[in-house]
Amino acid sequence: MDSLSDFLKEFYIPTYVLSPESETPAPTIAPPESPVLVFINSKSGGQLGGELLLTYRSLLNDNQVFDLGVETPDKVLRRIYLNLERLKDDDLACHIRDKLKIIVAGGDGTAGWLLGVVCDLKLSHPPPIATVPLGTGNNLPFAFGWGKKNPGTDRASVELFLDKVLKAKEMKIDNWHILMRMKAPKEGPCDPLAPLELPHSLHAFHRVSPTDELNREGCHTFRGGFWNYFSLGMDAQISYAFHSERKLHPEKFKNQLVNQSTYVKLGCTQGWFCASLFHPASRNIAQLAKVKIANKNGQWHDLHIPHSIRSIVCLNLPSFSGGLNPWGTPNPRKQRDRDLTPPFVDDGFIEVVGFRNAWHGLVLLAPNGHGTRLAQANRVRFEFRKGAADHTFMRMDGEPWKQPLPMDDETVMVEISHLGQVNMLATHDCRSRSMYDPSTPRHQEEYDDNEDDSVTEEGEEYRKFGAADTFKIPEEGQHINNSKGRALRRK
Repeated sequence: MDSLSDFLKEFYIPTYVLSPESETPAPTIAPPESPVLVFINSKSGGQLGGELLLTYRSLLNDNQVFDLGVETPDKVLRRIYLNLERLKDDDLACHIRDKLKIIVAGGDGTAGWLLGVVCDLKLSHPPPIATVPLGTGNNLPFAFGWGKKNPGTDRASVELFLDKVLKAKEMKIDNWHILMRMKAPKEGPCDPLAPLELPHSLHAFHRVSPTDELNREGCHTFRGGFWNYFSLGMDAQISYAFHSERKLHPEKFKNQLVNQSTYVKLGCTQGWFCASLFHPASRNIAQLAKVKIANKNGQWHDLHIPHSIRSIVCLNLPSFSGGLNPWGTPNPRKQRDRDLTPPFVDDGFIEVVGFRNAWHGLVLLAPNGHGTRLAQANRVRFEFRKGAADHTFMRMDGEPWKQPLPMDDETVMVEISHLGQVNMLATHDCRSRSMYDPSTPRHQEEYDDNEDDSVTEEGEEYRKFGAADTFKIPEEGQHINNSKGRALRRK
């Protein structure tokens, strides 16, 4: 501690606060301005994750820097918050609890994993989260101003990032619950199929337990959650092919540039650039499923999907596929005529956007480019048509999977609903916008002038939350209460 610079002391957490086994008395130090817990996926970014782990541990207390390949974040946070409860009469420990921040370094899946754990634990003082971009897309870091390129791992780069964390603002973002239900198939399983294996960060779907309130007899029911996006269709198919290839040949995916070029090649070989020729019409979204959204009274209405749409994205943040913004900013006339709003990250709305093919997606690279705006809603439902396909591809927050569909079932359903909010750390010039932030411009200066495809719009405002928790953690150790006795996680 004595060897640390005054700057690094602002982030330092003494061991006795972190570990109940530590009997070392608290050192006499000034309360840190920005105490941090650092979680790093050492397998992310080729060798970068491991190098970043070593650098953070050389700058801070080893015990406040964690390798996610060794210890899961739910175990770490339960242990630390139990210890903070034990130290509730210690002024320094209480200060650290109130000021605590989390840094997570990894891909979008890793960041989503941490967000899910913090959301599910229902901490009395949930720490805001900053994300270090170590993945391929890095949509979450980019949306909140942390960049999309893999960072440097040297001391100077890490100290520069810590300085940004010190100056960052807090911003709430919506999180979304997703429910999938289908009849138990007569033959074969219908569990989601991840590329080769199910990683910890794939929080897309978990089968509910028989005692879960959402369980229905004779049906397979899955639930999960996301913060950035859920997509269905051909873009998820390309992502699935990419993840499968990377797990078969990890030695070929050592840096971000190679990963992105491989992604484009797979888009070509999978027919995404010539979808009308290689992509069967039965896989178009309108042929595959009926899409519904609800009005402010909770009544469901059909949403018209153009027959050319082969991929549909339900977007929460203005960052998709490496920082692109599929929704854009509707001009005032469209906002008035179609009842559209700017894409705030905390307004309880999700933006629903469609794409015809990869060429349509490339429109996003142009100034003010956007996809086909379909709706803004608080709830969205996909009802899959009986026998339309034996499988489809889905993706959530960077994690794809192949979803088998029973051919004899007309009741396969996926429903997305607003669940709650979680705290993020953001730079002051980030692209995400809060409807409650006074610094957020209410009237954007740059609007798109492109005409949308002709679609039926039902994006009325309503505020109904989902009824179910998103993530499950082990039952033991869940009773961590604040001083008023409130349970740490919702039953």
